Amino acid sequence: MLNIQRFVCNMFQENCYVINDETNECVIIDCGAFYEEEKKAIYDYVIKNKLTPKHLLCTHGHVDHNFGNGFIFDTFGLRPEFSRDDKPLMDTLNEQAKAFTGIDIAEKTITANRYLNDGDTIKSGNHIFKIIATPGHSPGSVVIYCEDEHLAFSGDTIFRMSIGRTDLALGDYEAMTLSLQRLKSTLPGDTVILPGHGGRTNMADEIKFNPFMK
Repeated sequence: MLNIQRFVCNMFQENCYVINDETNECVIIDCGAFYEEEKKAIYDYVIKNKLTPKHLLCTHGHVDHNFGNGFIFDTFGLRPEFSRDDKPLMDTLNEQAKAFTGIDIAEKTITANRYLNDGDTIKSGNHIFKIIATPGHSPGSVVIYCEDEHLAFSGDTIFRMSIGRTDLALGDYEAMTLSLQRLKSTLPGDTVILPGHGGRTNMADEIKFNPFMK
């Protein structure tokens, strides 16, 4: 069984997830921690529960999901794992921060530990996470799926009754439409969707009620 802790981070209310099982190995997904209290909350949770972080997985390369990459690297020695198609975004996080928030940050660029490809599997403890490529919100957007637990971390591909924007740089609405149809035919209805912003949902409800899934 997976334990899932959500941390709502930064000025964009982004969801960072820390996931572990009985082995206490853990995966961190989309560390958007910007404020010191957010970083402390994640650190304290990991230490209190005696977790061993094994992977820092990134659903895509927008800065709100990656503010905390330097913190995770400095604290736990993990480099981010993301799609090569989003490398242009990951290489310009400081520029994104300035454009989106007006804030000048000078975080060092943390190079990838590995590039995630469609169909790749990530092992942490006794669980396997599968990478599903879902371009649209960004070229390298991915959904991280744990079939055994009926869970999918959707980043900014699917929100509750909505989807991620495609009007940002490198967004592509046609690609997003194809990705949504792929998820519709791939993920069972009982799959719990844990998005990059907002509350959880499930695939059956999204197929039935989300207007973008029609």
